[in-house]
Amino acid sequence: MPRITVKRIFVLGSYLGHRSANSAHRHLNLLYFTNNALASQEKYPTNSSEDIKIIVSKVKAGGSYDEIFQSLIQDQACNTIPVSHNLLSQLLHRFKDDWKSALGVFKWAESHETYTPLSDSYETMLDILGKMKQLGKMMSLIEEMNDRHLVTIGSIAKVMRRLCGAGKWEDSVVVFDDLHRFGLEKNTETMNLLLDTLCKENKVEQARKIFLELKSHIPPSDYTFNIFVHGWCKVNRVNEAHWTIQEMKGYGYNPSVITYSTIIESYCRHSNFDKAYELLDEMQAQNCPPNVVTFTTIMCYLKKNEELDEALQIPEKMKLFGCKPDTLFYNALIHTLAKAGRVQEAVDIFEVEMPSFGVLPNTSTFNSMIGMFCHHGLDQEAINVLKNLQSSELCRPDIQSFNPLLKMCFRKGKTDVLLGSLLDEMINKHHLSFDLSTYTLLIHGLCRANKCDWAYEFFKEMIDKDITPRYYTCSLLLDEFKQNNNYIAADHIEGYMKHMKSA
Repeated sequence: MPRITVKRIFVLGSYLGHRSANSAHRHLNLLYFTNNALASQEKYPTNSSEDIKIIVSKVKAGGSYDEIFQSLIQDQACNTIPVSHNLLSQLLHRFKDDWKSALGVFKWAESHETYTPLSDSYETMLDILGKMKQLGKMMSLIEEMNDRHLVTIGSIAKVMRRLCGAGKWEDSVVVFDDLHRFGLEKNTETMNLLLDTLCKENKVEQARKIFLELKSHIPPSDYTFNIFVHGWCKVNRVNEAHWTIQEMKGYGYNPSVITYSTIIESYCRHSNFDKAYELLDEMQAQNCPPNVVTFTTIMCYLKKNEELDEALQIPEKMKLFGCKPDTLFYNALIHTLAKAGRVQEAVDIFEVEMPSFGVLPNTSTFNSMIGMFCHHGLDQEAINVLKNLQSSELCRPDIQSFNPLLKMCFRKGKTDVLLGSLLDEMINKHHLSFDLSTYTLLIHGLCRANKCDWAYEFFKEMIDKDITPRYYTCSLLLDEFKQNNNYIAADHIEGYMKHMKSA
């Protein structure tokens, strides 16, 4: 089989030239990768919480990952902690938005003679580095995995997607070209991985050229064509998606519910609901009835278009097709009811209907309820839902569980005891790592509450983690410190803003 080399791909590139309703899109992606819709309900063990607190207390943001590694291996308390896969997994989750701390902790765990990280810990670390655009370190880590014979299809998937997401799609192709070096084969599965990676980054024409070169050596599957249907729809070329269906049939594959649902999502994204409903009828005529994902997609986009009454008719339409709701459908329904101001109906769905049908909530379900209660000023009800989530054996809180409550604190002026308590739970109980949105929320809220010094601590912390604040956030903080005559902090912020402009 001829190899796709770097040189050949550059030639291809020169020849070719070079948030919709996110919840619905994510729902489709779950189906593409055949993930379980309840995957997020896994119970996370917390039996190492005291050990985690000790390690986290020794990790100081701002230093290099090597400094963090050295501080851990030289600390007597840390050296008495037995390293386990459970411990490392929780620490990597804690530092998922702080690559320096994550890598320092990973190297510390790796240095223990009695412990070798499992492949999925390596993959988590790959993803953290890739997400934070530390591509050189990511590639070094995959080479280390290769030396230990730990590279899997999942590892390659993370590397290729992070490279492509950083605009280095040619490097993703090089990784595919080198699969044999990692002990993996070029086959239908890995070809689909490459094509899907490219299509998700809107490189559909490049993916098409590569497919045409490979198809005589690697047989396509039905999923191959679904990838292209999704890719063409993503770049708003629905006619090519319909043409792909004809090509698919030529290879002996019938379009599936995934195929049709992808095109329906494209129609909905452009508010062409009449076309979406026509395709529903076609699916039925082709003996390929729509499923819960199809209806969830339509409902989400109707909600996004503020067509709430029509969106709330979807559950009845779905029943006519014999579809049963799942967790993600109920999440969308609760969110739609909340947006329509029908709070009690959303509560009934959450407390009565879901349990009666045996549909388990996930973190997003709880988050929708928390957000709804906060939006409607039902503060205690929101806190009660958070407590139920914290005690749940099915799932655990994430950043989005707390953000509505943080906003509520600032809106109600509860920036002392309650805000401090929530932050303590986020950091010390659940070991959550703040992202850009959360830091922005905290800094802006604290500035408005005249707590600039506290806001400044969060500002320094996010910079230490290599999370770049928005320019407006810097300007807001700078103005506050100038008004309070704190010129040392103001000079620091102003210097950082000049660096942002020159970067």
